[in-house]
Amino acid sequence: MKCVIIAGAPDPDIEHIRQTAQTADCVICADRGYAYAKLAGIEPQVIIGDFDSFKELLPQNKEIITLQREKMFSDTVHCIDKAIKMGYNNLVILAATGGRLDHTLCNCYALEYAADHGANAMLLSERERVELLKEESRTYDMMNARTFSLFPFGTESAEVSIEGAHYPLDRYTMTSGTPIGLSNIFEGKQSRITVHSGKAILIINQQDTFL
Repeated sequence: MKCVIIAGAPDPDIEHIRQTAQTADCVICADRGYAYAKLAGIEPQVIIGDFDSFKELLPQNKEIITLQREKMFSDTVHCIDKAIKMGYNNLVILAATGGRLDHTLCNCYALEYAADHGANAMLLSERERVELLKEESRTYDMMNARTFSLFPFGTESAEVSIEGAHYPLDRYTMTSGTPIGLSNIFEGKQSRITVHSGKAILIINQQDTFL
């Protein structure tokens, strides 16, 4: 059960949004994300926001949740809450990177918010895929020499292992003050990243490959 959330970062790839949202069981738009959905020809089930960045008329045949402009959480986090309440535990958040750095960072922390509330979430664009790993192991198949970076996130350190990569690690303690995890390379048919303790953010470059 996958829910796609379309956020409001500027200049997203509309064709990527169209292709990704077509595979979803549910689409929720955060404010200006509805404008991107319209351009992509996608019909969302829910639209949520304070509508400070979307000034057009809203449809009358959709569930609309209007938020106060002064609020604790972002529109995107409210979309995550709604998706979880609707029963979705696999969330793909589009148009969430590449704009204001503070918004991008907030969306990265929203991945932990989703995990704490029982859902697995990622930020996805045509250029990158961002995941949060919390004391778990994930396998990546046929990544075709894509580059990736791994850093402790929201913690001073994370103990990690990396298999099937150009720079392998075996229960290495990464610290936030020593950012060594930049630009590793997936190698072979299968790779595995394990966070034994702590939390780490994984950024996979979708287009940048090392041949």
